[in-house]
Amino acid sequence: MPAYKFPDFQIARHFVWLWILAFLITIASAVYQRMTGPTYPVRGKAEIGGSAVSYKLLRSETVTSDAPVVLHVPDSSISGYVLFRRYNSHDPWSGMTLWRENDKLLARLPRQPAAGKLMYYVYLTGGSQPAVSLTASEPVVLRYKGEVPQAILIPHIFIMFLAMLISNRAGLEALDSRGNARRYIPWVLGLIFIGGFILGPLMQKYAFGELWTGVPFGYDLTDNKTLLAMSGWLWAWVQNRGDKNGRGWIVFAALLMLAVYLIPHSVLGSELDYTREN
Repeated sequence: MPAYKFPDFQIARHFVWLWILAFLITIASAVYQRMTGPTYPVRGKAEIGGSAVSYKLLRSETVTSDAPVVLHVPDSSISGYVLFRRYNSHDPWSGMTLWRENDKLLARLPRQPAAGKLMYYVYLTGGSQPAVSLTASEPVVLRYKGEVPQAILIPHIFIMFLAMLISNRAGLEALDSRGNARRYIPWVLGLIFIGGFILGPLMQKYAFGELWTGVPFGYDLTDNKTLLAMSGWLWAWVQNRGDKNGRGWIVFAALLMLAVYLIPHSVLGSELDYTREN
């Protein structure tokens, strides 16, 4: 008996839904990575002197600017100050009073060299209430970086997003024995190479002065994630050369790439060690 052949419209619908699912997985992982990363601003709300104060405290700034602390506080009876010191240093804590401009309380944290970090607390008080740290006992850690040209940044983001999308699409198709997931392997490898091993190091060079700080030169997790994702897809390519049918390795490579993408961006990134200063 001849094998049943799905009508063309069913194949087309199946094809479209796999792309939609791959796109949704990619978007969800990108949002999760962005919101859980160490450069995403610290957000929250505190009750100060009977008023609710919402805040967004920066954790990333360029080396050309003093990092702003900006709080929208219409209640003029509320005041505050900032305590800060360099991260990985023996510095004592320094204080800075927040000044008021209309409905805002403001301060500026001193700029640092690329990969330099500051840790800081923001304290507010209202009326007879003691000063309260907005982030309780945990300081905000702010890292400075060089300016990355948009001509490098935008293609890097787009190409790595596209690599993740096609990786997810290949993994989904590899789950179906009727699929032809191996056709996506060269695309994923090419995109990872361009986005992660050409544009990625250029971004690192502009931002922190080094082309590569992953294995074997360091422990930068962003670089090592790229290396791990490429290794997984290279192995999937080896296992699908010629007459080999290693679609299970395609699923593995796609899951590996998804897993490394879910690790927050810039974790264990470049940072200066001020304790080594003379």
